[in-house]
Amino acid sequence: MQTPISVDEKKDFVRWFLNHFQLKKRESVWILNYLMNHESLLSSVHFVQEVKFCPRGMEISAQGVSDPPFRFYKGQVMTNDAEKSFHDLRMNQGEPVYIQMNFENVQQCSKYALVLEENPYLPKDYYLNDRDKNDADRLLKISLLQHRRKQIEDQIDESLVNGERTVFVELCGRLQKVKEELSEFY
Repeated sequence: MQTPISVDEKKDFVRWFLNHFQLKKRESVWILNYLMNHESLLSSVHFVQEVKFCPRGMEISAQGVSDPPFRFYKGQVMTNDAEKSFHDLRMNQGEPVYIQMNFENVQQCSKYALVLEENPYLPKDYYLNDRDKNDADRLLKISLLQHRRKQIEDQIDESLVNGERTVFVELCGRLQKVKEELSEFY
């Protein structure tokens, strides 16, 4: 479990961010300053990645990145209107708000990493690419076939012990098919 990020740590990050980056939308500066000056509200702020999956969130971008200047997400609705988000912040101060900051070298920024939290709304397989999915699928199929092969081999042993010739012949045919399927993977 991740330890909670303190209000002071969040405030330090926002202050540092405002001092080091020019934002694409001036209303974003107002929102971040408002958050810094209202600790009760800042305690409900969570810095995350992929904010679009969160029930209530903002995406704030600095100059120098290709991301949109500002986005506010609430439920299934997205808007570029920073004033609406500011109004929502003021009216719903008890609700958690998730913020994604977009700026140059965001992935290498230790100051952002200190306040960055895991996004609880991110789909579990979001970061898996097609190759990962194909590898996992292949591994699962191999594992199932190996298990099936072992089961059939055990049944063959049992049929030999019991002298069941027709069962033995049928199981040998099934074993051969499983081995052929397995050979496709190697």
